[in-house]
Amino acid sequence: MPAKSTRRSSAARRPRVLAGTVFITRQVHFNSAHRLHNPTKSQKWNEQQYGLCTNPHWHGHNYVLEVTLKGRPDPDTGYIVDLSELKRILHRAVVDKCDHRNLNSEVDFLRGVIPSTENLVIAFWGQIEPLIKQGSLYRVRLYETPRNFADYFGPNPHAS
Repeated sequence: MPAKSTRRSSAARRPRVLAGTVFITRQVHFNSAHRLHNPTKSQKWNEQQYGLCTNPHWHGHNYVLEVTLKGRPDPDTGYIVDLSELKRILHRAVVDKCDHRNLNSEVDFLRGVIPSTENLVIAFWGQIEPLIKQGSLYRVRLYETPRNFADYFGPNPHAS
């Protein structure tokens, strides 16, 4: 009986990519000023609702934006999306427009919006979602402070 060859085939085997749905998150940072103020209400009402956050001279935050995509790993790359591409998308959609800006007056897509964390995550979704080509946008999370954040799961959060 002939001996078995220990030589490996020179043809490369296709690597395995495991099946399953994965959630991948990228985090970016930016700094902005804003004022929480409803111009249809009195100053007293605004002060009762927003306290120091309605200061007419603004205040600022060091925001942390986390964006999560949902998808299945690509059979060739093992990625849902290249995270450097997701970083470019987040900078183009949000960071480049909001960093070191006044959210009330300098950001076109926020004009006329009370820039609460809740409103910001909804607005950011609208800026980011059209740019996502791989996977699907699952969640936008914005930290206003290390202890205060909001999550938005899109206009149809229970759709798959």
